[in-house]
Amino acid sequence: VQLQASGGGLVQAGASLRLSCAASGLTISTYTMAWFRQAPGKQRELVAAITSGGNTNYGSSVKGRFTISRDNAKNTVYLQMNSLKPGDTAVYYCNAEIVTDSLVYKDFWGQGTLVTVSS
Repeated sequence: VQLQASGGGLVQAGASLRLSCAASGLTISTYTMAWFRQAPGKQRELVAAITSGGNTNYGSSVKGRFTISRDNAKNTVYLQMNSLKPGDTAVYYCNAEIVTDSLVYKDFWGQGTLVTVSS
């Protein structure tokens, strides 16, 4: 299984970025896919998640600014980030999670992509 995150970069406050997470070795439509982020000196936190049923959930600090979506045909998950703030600066990680029919928990992580927002 591989989760290849891309799309990070250096932008100014107020700008937009779209992150992509291309999955191989699993079918994203059957997983809960999520984006987490970790800023220097801080714990990793949930940014956004989308379940296999299409339900979405967002961290309180990004609600209304970020949108998670997926393209099942491309087996790719996206994170559209608008109105970026310096506080959004972090390494963003893609995550895939599932509990199988036999109640086995599986959890996979991508390598992370750095987003830096300057003021």
